[in-house]
Amino acid sequence: MRAWVVEKLDGIEALRLSEVPDAPAPAAGEATVAMMAVGLNYPDLLMLSGGYQFRPELPFTPGMEGIGRVIAVGEGVVADLLGQRMLVGGRTGLLAEAVTLPLANLRAVPDALEDIAAAAFTTGALTAWVSLVVRGRLKAGEHLMVLGAGGGMGLAAVALGAALGAEVTAVASTPEKRAAAMAAGAANTVSMDRAAPDFAAQKGSVDIVFDPVGGAAVLPALKTLRWGGRYLVIGFVAGRPVAVPTNLALLKGVELIGVRAGEAGRQDPAAGRAHIAAIDKLAAEGLLHPLVGLEVPFEEAPSAFRAMADGSLVGKAVVRIGNV
Repeated sequence: MRAWVVEKLDGIEALRLSEVPDAPAPAAGEATVAMMAVGLNYPDLLMLSGGYQFRPELPFTPGMEGIGRVIAVGEGVVADLLGQRMLVGGRTGLLAEAVTLPLANLRAVPDALEDIAAAAFTTGALTAWVSLVVRGRLKAGEHLMVLGAGGGMGLAAVALGAALGAEVTAVASTPEKRAAAMAAGAANTVSMDRAAPDFAAQKGSVDIVFDPVGGAAVLPALKTLRWGGRYLVIGFVAGRPVAVPTNLALLKGVELIGVRAGEAGRQDPAAGRAHIAAIDKLAAEGLLHPLVGLEVPFEEAPSAFRAMADGSLVGKAVVRIGNV
């Protein structure tokens, strides 16, 4: 079978479409899935150069979320799963024609999600849920400001914040991204100059900042928080983390909160299952639906990574593998 393989940490150029051994026969409690589509995420891009906190051993195959069809099951797994389309999750390994995984890595697809959207659903929605509900304690009527609101992660936070009754201000760098955020439920948008962000108009008015961007936006965004506000640190799309003067947290009585949605589930599996059930319910109700801004065939996966890297992508990128 074929898979995209990374043998050295050399960025997108290190990706190689390779012939690899077939996925192994499933052992007890496992299933083999023919992958239909994989949604790409920023951690996938960072792993290509060793820039993410989780560094898989070389060689590895990228891909942490997708959708596939069960083609074989191991001992103890009901045969009724054969032929079923399933959401698939893993820290890596999914950008391949087939994978064998523990049953815990598979789950039913919410009926409201078509295949391509399902492939791009879990990571953004789960991060938004753990950030806003669990860590951020968002309440209806609060003011949520989302940075990077035109990307897959940001749009998930916009949609969830709106569904929870928050007033959402979406910050994004292009008109297309701001329009996507408005369609996802934002009440207001702010244009962001990536080199010199200016949020003076929002100063002291925000309850929660959702920040997957970092970089030059951090200090201006911190100043938008009112007393008792919460700053959610999601990631660093803009590059390396920046130093934060802790006196700002003291003077404004704010919380600086780190969010790792996947790690939260690994540390507390029961809570992780509850978080997944919550986002699947919202998807089934039509309240969470990812925007897929780019679809490419399996052979063109590097072009999707490039669109993520250059900042032009609105929403998520999905790589089609099998029949979708």
